[in-house]
Amino acid sequence: MGRINAKITTAILIALALLMLFPLMLTVTNSFMSSREINDNYTSYDEEDKGKFFSIKLIPNSVTLRQYYDVLIAKHKFLRMFWNSVFVVLPIVAGQVIISSMAAFVFAKLNFRGRDFLFFIYIIIMMMPFQVTLVPNYITLDKLGLIDKYSSIIFPGVFGAFGVFLLRQFMMTIPNECIEAAKVDGCSLIQIFFKIILPLSKGGIASQAILSFIDNANMVEQPLIFLKDANKYPLSIYLSRINNAELGIAFAAGIIYMLPMLLMFLYGENYLVEGISHSVIDEGVEKGEYI
Repeated sequence: MGRINAKITTAILIALALLMLFPLMLTVTNSFMSSREINDNYTSYDEEDKGKFFSIKLIPNSVTLRQYYDVLIAKHKFLRMFWNSVFVVLPIVAGQVIISSMAAFVFAKLNFRGRDFLFFIYIIIMMMPFQVTLVPNYITLDKLGLIDKYSSIIFPGVFGAFGVFLLRQFMMTIPNECIEAAKVDGCSLIQIFFKIILPLSKGGIASQAILSFIDNANMVEQPLIFLKDANKYPLSIYLSRINNAELGIAFAAGIIYMLPMLLMFLYGENYLVEGISHSVIDEGVEKGEYI
């Protein structure tokens, strides 16, 4: 009976996995179809076509790389937006890693008045959606003259609260004995941070960098609101601007857009799992001593 239940459970999980992977499979196979074949398969129906089944085709009649050629070579808009994304996302990720690691060290290992209340404020900010702080952010950036500049997206993104929360929880698991031994050897706080905390926190830092890259590579609201020049839009805006006549390009662009994030996840999967698992600290570690 138990073996039968296991087989049923396995079959259900396989079916659910295939259901979740179906949009990805559809995108991959359709990216190798010609524009004419895609338009024939996905022609929109009008009112007279109600009741008809919508056909979805997975296997192309003839494989072609024309869509990828159009995206990468023939149309310069994709590559321009790609480099726009690079100029925006990489500084945000680098800035978040630097600032979040230093702030997390302070919250995790230093004891000062108001520390817990200040960290509570960080948690509140982390839980707020972007729309809540949109108006004050826009007014502040406008007063600073940063609207329609990449810095209007980079500066607010660098000071994200989630990275501080994640790394603080990770650093709480680092034994204080390591820090006390370093203090006995005459290390300053800066030396402790660079020689003890950072090397022991590389898993958490890698996790934070991966999550930050994925999150900021998919941003949509910030560029649309803070950037007035469409030529400065990042790649995340590209897919939303493709019309019905460019469905083939949409499939190819979706695959290319997904590859960097997929490769980063596959490369850093172990770091990601380690960082998240170590960030779930128990009560005993939470009540540890501070330096």
